[in-house]
Amino acid sequence: MLLAAVERRIRIADRLARNIADPCNPLLVTHSVADILRARMLAIACGYEDADDLDHLRTDPGFKLACGRLPDTGRDLCSQPTVSRWENAPTLREVIRLSYALVDAWCDSYPRPPDAVTLDIDDTVDVVHGHQQLALFNAHHDERCFMPIHVYDIATSRPVAVVLRPGKTPSGQEVRCHLRRLVRRIRRHWPATRLTIRGDGHYGRPEVMTWCEANDVDYIFGLPGNVVLHRLLEPAADDVRVRRAETLVPKLRRYAEIRYGAKSWGCRRRVAARIEATTLGLDIRCVVTNLRGGNAEWLYDTLYCARGQAENLIKLHKGQLASDRTGCRSPLANQVRLVLHTAAYWLMLTVREAIPRLQPLATAEFTTLRMRLIKVAGRVIETATRVRIAFAAACPEAALFAGIARGLQPAGP
Repeated sequence: MLLAAVERRIRIADRLARNIADPCNPLLVTHSVADILRARMLAIACGYEDADDLDHLRTDPGFKLACGRLPDTGRDLCSQPTVSRWENAPTLREVIRLSYALVDAWCDSYPRPPDAVTLDIDDTVDVVHGHQQLALFNAHHDERCFMPIHVYDIATSRPVAVVLRPGKTPSGQEVRCHLRRLVRRIRRHWPATRLTIRGDGHYGRPEVMTWCEANDVDYIFGLPGNVVLHRLLEPAADDVRVRRAETLVPKLRRYAEIRYGAKSWGCRRRVAARIEATTLGLDIRCVVTNLRGGNAEWLYDTLYCARGQAENLIKLHKGQLASDRTGCRSPLANQVRLVLHTAAYWLMLTVREAIPRLQPLATAEFTTLRMRLIKVAGRVIETATRVRIAFAAACPEAALFAGIARGLQPAGP
């Protein structure tokens, strides 16, 4: 019921449904597109990620009530075949519009345009077990897989975009195309907001950096080491090595900054390096950026290393909402599934944001929220004039549940 209250507030099912054409006669429709998407994303958020689960959930009183139908006398929800047909129904243009709808939802989640936003871009392995289109063998992971790209707003933990793609490392041209479409969509909402793109070495390609500089977008990317780069950093590295030996400490970390230009870059760019000397030897990590402010320590430790939080958000998306269930043969259908799982992520995240900050569950993971607040036993009672939900007297989170439910109610007389 908390998820249903969130969905009624953010209207994400209706937002997505507006981008899918329904050729059916409205007078003969039993389940609208919005109802189908709503049932699917609520099931995913509750841990029922397979469409087959809806064959049983379609008669569940709680699910029927959450989808706006009476628990006993209301019409049953859609079944698995209906869901599967609509997952495979959208055209390429409609799938693109669905992906843009997620970007629009993220922009609309801010009450006013922010001055600056940092977006983290990363990919993750999505192992396949069939003959899905776009699946490739990836030697690094030793699996046939997809490598979908995830983009998050780390400051708020909100998803911005998820794009299905083949199971290989993205090229610079591909990343540039994805960023161009994403930035163009964001700037339709926020033309004056300063955007910073943050990613690992996969994304620090010459095409990407050149495009960012030409389009007034800031970036900070990991930079793989090479002989030339280490030669330029050798004086600073030797100083760290000597200081560690003199002070007899097990580990000593220092930072350095240089101007470096690879042959494929065409220009010299700012590079910040973290140099760490230990008893095991020397470790050098570098980042490249077009940011002008901040010293090397701030650029690496504070700004760049914060991208590690994106891994935790991908874990929530893939591990706790099972967004790797991309078993459809068509890549368009699998992209629709990623959109639906991202919508379920929005529902769970909004429930967590509604929890008071002093509560332990305010920072809980989605599986914990699901077990403590979402999948709570109750009795649904339908009468002639109202529907009542009775919880057990010993429900441990009853007070918190009631407080969240009141907070999610729409304002009105």
